[in-house]
Amino acid sequence: MTVPARPAPSDAVRGVPASGPRLEGVDVARAIALLGMIATHVGAVPDAVDWADPSTWAAVAHGRSSSLFAVLAGVSIGLTSGRTRPPGPPASGVLRARLAVRAVVLVGVGLLLMALDTPVYVILPTYGVLFLLAIPVLRMRARWLLALAGACAVASPVVALASAPWYAGAGTWEVQLGLVYPVVTFFAYVLVGMAVARVGGLEARGGQCALLASGALVAVVAYVVGNLAAPVPADAAWAAFPGVPYAPGDSTPAQALAQEFLSPRDHSSSVVDVVGTAGVAVALTALCCLLVDGRGARVRRVAFPLVAVGAMPLTVYAFHIVVIALLPEYPQSAVAWGWFAVGSVLFAMLWRTVLGRGPLERLLARLTALVRRTA
Repeated sequence: MTVPARPAPSDAVRGVPASGPRLEGVDVARAIALLGMIATHVGAVPDAVDWADPSTWAAVAHGRSSSLFAVLAGVSIGLTSGRTRPPGPPASGVLRARLAVRAVVLVGVGLLLMALDTPVYVILPTYGVLFLLAIPVLRMRARWLLALAGACAVASPVVALASAPWYAGAGTWEVQLGLVYPVVTFFAYVLVGMAVARVGGLEARGGQCALLASGALVAVVAYVVGNLAAPVPADAAWAAFPGVPYAPGDSTPAQALAQEFLSPRDHSSSVVDVVGTAGVAVALTALCCLLVDGRGARVRRVAFPLVAVGAMPLTVYAFHIVVIALLPEYPQSAVAWGWFAVGSVLFAMLWRTVLGRGPLERLLARLTALVRRTA
């Protein structure tokens, strides 16, 4: 069993605050997000959930996996930048510079993965942009982070609709870089994750329970309102495009407005979609921390396969796209997802047991460590 990583001595000397013990529950949640995203890529997951048909339940991975991934990005930014007490200058300058380095690396790796020309919409370039956007709000308090996240949620469908015409006739790269994972929409998720880290709710039982209950309540209310006010149109599965609100051509103005702002459809960029998926992400993250962190060695051993995957998200994400590119045919089946999931878990467990930090995470750490406080 691995021991939680301690802050490097050089960081303490140079004024960068210790981030505290690693929360393995966050790693477990990140692993769930990764495996969910892989399922949407290769698992032939149904387009929509029909709760009366268990064979469609895997469709919950649509939209919620990528949003969970983004919320956890915000959680990680918050945890590594002082948790409940983000530092002031000059340490904050070091953190901002390191965040910028991470952003550049994520964009670079994402573009390389896109160059493999797989059918997968690569999220990493958008991730890099989100890390850059997080720099100005790095020291913002939780309540203001949530207020800004709410503003992004309201603006999300407006920006998505306004920008969609720019991509008419655009190539695959342009669509991936700006439409499928809208920056305003996903920045809301990052802000929510940062707020969760800033309130410190993931580190104690009371906070974990409060976040679990509040996240679940927010998600339930959002989806109830959405399904009552703007039921998903029957043709949305084939007519709608990821990241863009959709209303059938025969909709009245009121119906179209409801679909654009209140649709519960996954990847619709509506207010309900953003709020609902963010609530699910917060609740699931809190649940993972509640079940894993602070528990005994037996629980840690059981959780280790998922912890190993979640501790090297960049490596596992890039690895699965490289494998897709190397296969003679694009895999699309539950069996294919099973092989990818098992392969990812075994690779991550073996690497973490023998070598510790994942290869791409190790590279990223070395590059960010080049930014040091000089005063």
